[in-house]
Amino acid sequence: MSALVQEVLVKKSSWYRWVQLVVGIVCMAMIAGSHLKGRVALHCVNALKFPPLRGCSSVVERKLPKLKTRVRFPSPAPSQMPASFDGRLVVAISSRALFDLEESNRVFETEGVAAYHRYQLAHESEILEPGIAFSLVRKLLKLNTLVPAQPRVEVILLSRNTADTGMRIMNAIEHYQLDITRAAFTGGENTYPYVPAFDAHLFLSANPLDVRKALDAGHAAATILPSHVGQNVDATGELRIAFDGDAVLFSDEAERVYKREGLEAFTASEVSAAKEPLSGGPFKSFLAALHRIQSEYPAERAPIRTALVTARSAPAHERVVRTLRAWNIRIDEALFLGGLEKGPFLKAFGADIFFDDQRGHCDSASRHDITTGHVPYGVANE
Repeated sequence: MSALVQEVLVKKSSWYRWVQLVVGIVCMAMIAGSHLKGRVALHCVNALKFPPLRGCSSVVERKLPKLKTRVRFPSPAPSQMPASFDGRLVVAISSRALFDLEESNRVFETEGVAAYHRYQLAHESEILEPGIAFSLVRKLLKLNTLVPAQPRVEVILLSRNTADTGMRIMNAIEHYQLDITRAAFTGGENTYPYVPAFDAHLFLSANPLDVRKALDAGHAAATILPSHVGQNVDATGELRIAFDGDAVLFSDEAERVYKREGLEAFTASEVSAAKEPLSGGPFKSFLAALHRIQSEYPAERAPIRTALVTARSAPAHERVVRTLRAWNIRIDEALFLGGLEKGPFLKAFGADIFFDDQRGHCDSASRHDITTGHVPYGVANE
């Protein structure tokens, strides 16, 4: 060690370099003797201006003439690692879709923000009634309790309330024993930026602007339409979800032909392209996430049942069937209605929610007391 000091004194005559070397030698000796740990060692390394730590191995290596020191810092314990959703189905929902906030919203729209704030605080201890999508959320969360019990679904609350006015909503979540632990309160700002941040497979909201922006970001999203079906809080039985085809599960490429050239041209186009799978629509990823949960169970015991309810009819059905086959995704029921009103068939299926891009079909479903999500996507919404 003295030879090393002499060499440095010859080459580096400054007093600062001498002090730096002495500090470094002392630190290295103490590290070798296990007298320094973690943060103290890091301070010594920083004092020597060693390169920054890289990677999870937490190894700092610094070479000096004839001396090599390796300083190891403990990697973070598993409990310290960032949380993740581990492949769960992630559903983001607005507070107005989950609970009945119509009276609160009326106060906001007619009297302004300050009055709304006073109203929410004055009624904070009053439990909100279930909203339109309440029953759906309960059934989704029930999937986590099925044997084998494991986290399959994460429901996240997105709200334009502040954390202060949002206390009433969180109180209702606790009252109904909903396993919702994550929330974003934006204080009047748009909620859609948090849909991709949470990487949600589905976003349900009463705000059409937020829904459109989430769709633009590539996430399945729907505007929950007003109805009274949320009062049915029964969470028993299967979770039953129905989808339209074109511009929902599939792209709107075929529907554009229909809008532009009519039914005859649409049918001819679909027959000629029968063996060419359709491109995926905004709800393909959500359907795939449902399918992963379904795949945990035999088909006859799956807790989720899905249906395709489309205005298509034969021979335009073939391309749809072949597309789902190419995706390796199961649809339990497929209804090719050839333009018939969808509401009665959705009622017969017992849908907990139905997604469609055309408002007329959505209104038909709502008239038959089906929770309905309008998907403002594709040529029908331009």
